[in-house]
Amino acid sequence: MKRDHLIKQLKDNQQPWDVVVIGGGASGLGTALEAATRGYRTVLLEMADFSKGTSSRSTKLVHGGVRYLAQGDVSLVMEALRERGLLRKNAPHLVKNQSFIIPNYEWWGGPFYTIGLKIYDMMAGRLSLGSSVHVSREKTLKFLPNLRREGLRGGVVYHDGQFDDSRLAVNMAQTIVDYDGIVLNYCKVTDLLKDEQGKVNGVKAADMEGGGEYAIPARSVVNATGVFADDILKMDEPGSPKRIMPSQGIHIVLDKTFLRSDYAIMIPKTNDGRVLFAVPWRGKVVVGTTDTKVDHPSLEPEALEEEIEFVLNTAGDYLDKAPKRSDVKSIFAGLRPLAAPQGAGKSTKEISRGHKVMVSSSGLVTLTGGKWTTYRKMGEDTVDRAIKVSGLEKKASKTKNLPIHGYLENVNRSNHLYVYGSDRKAIEELMEQEPELTERLDERLDFTKAEVVWAVRNEMARTVDDVLARRVRALPLDARAAVDMAPEVARILARELGKDEQWQKEQVESFTSLANGYYLEDK
Repeated sequence: MKRDHLIKQLKDNQQPWDVVVIGGGASGLGTALEAATRGYRTVLLEMADFSKGTSSRSTKLVHGGVRYLAQGDVSLVMEALRERGLLRKNAPHLVKNQSFIIPNYEWWGGPFYTIGLKIYDMMAGRLSLGSSVHVSREKTLKFLPNLRREGLRGGVVYHDGQFDDSRLAVNMAQTIVDYDGIVLNYCKVTDLLKDEQGKVNGVKAADMEGGGEYAIPARSVVNATGVFADDILKMDEPGSPKRIMPSQGIHIVLDKTFLRSDYAIMIPKTNDGRVLFAVPWRGKVVVGTTDTKVDHPSLEPEALEEEIEFVLNTAGDYLDKAPKRSDVKSIFAGLRPLAAPQGAGKSTKEISRGHKVMVSSSGLVTLTGGKWTTYRKMGEDTVDRAIKVSGLEKKASKTKNLPIHGYLENVNRSNHLYVYGSDRKAIEELMEQEPELTERLDERLDFTKAEVVWAVRNEMARTVDDVLARRVRALPLDARAAVDMAPEVARILARELGKDEQWQKEQVESFTSLANGYYLEDK
């Protein structure tokens, strides 16, 4: 996946593309993957890096959504459970079975949640990850030794999926290229092209890195820009009504000592009606999330003080050791692109996480809402609609049984390189060829110099942020360690990309400034 090569392909093209997708997050990548694997000539354009926004800031769960079942959204849960099973089958190097426990502190909790989760299991059918079961107080504490003991009556064990979100995004981009599609990060759509009848027939785009500008003709254009979808809709029709209601969710990351277990905790109802997870992930514990309405979307949303206090205090209610601000290794915020409901006044936690596909009078296809788990179905529905609108030759979907780039069965997770799947062997060969690349970037985390080289050469990483936030995940795991890694990562990037010392300095300064928002200072 070489950016220069893909840019050249774009410039050399002499005929309209079948599908141009705007947006490189879960929905855009899912749509482009669907189009390319059906055999349509496909281009995806992302203004920043793949999954830079919402799609790298999830709770790291591939799940049906237990709380959506409680809300009565049965169709969404059914869809998500099917997609959870397909994703685990198609990307086993990134998706695994995760056991959860709902601790019960009320007399009715055990039977209530056991019955609900048995229904959840039944809905998953043959794609179930395991049976739910009620366990005693003693077993609950054996599985979760860090749990608050006072008032504990027992627990309910259930199963869902866990994954690495931005690693999946990178592998999806690679899969699109494997199927002759073009994916470009740092390529911003600046306008829509239209014919004499006012129908969209392409886009204008600016290469934010190389400086070129391109008119890209297309038979169908898909707006899959998540929380920024309204910006593209206004390009199409100035003054168009707001279609997206962003909802912010934050996560704090703690040391593994706060959850000395391979089990995750799920609190189904906090004191303000939200759900809270504490999930072991890559040697740390991810705790979240919140659901806060946001008026103006941003690529780097900031956690609000009241959100931070909510997560810390709620975690402290259930853990025997309450986390303090100084215990937080990293904190990250993401914006959910919720499809705005008809009529005002609905709180964000009540809005369905289902997706919607809309078609403007110009023929622009827009995908809103949705979540990582259902990216494949979102892409399938969007391409189906694009075919009808644009008159493309109808071709059947192939993604239900499509291995994602890196696919590897029988994954050995004893080494952190497991997330590369079948590419792991090439990285290890790189280390053998250049032994200095085996060195860690920082002793606090496992990531090596070889992974930086691999990210530049094969995963289209262009900046220190691309590497440390979304290729090796240092920033969301330990922000201070990531800051200390930045100079060496900048040096390797500069060598690989042919940049000078001034560029290195600017990259370190830019990343350090960004990373300052990922850790907390004591009050």
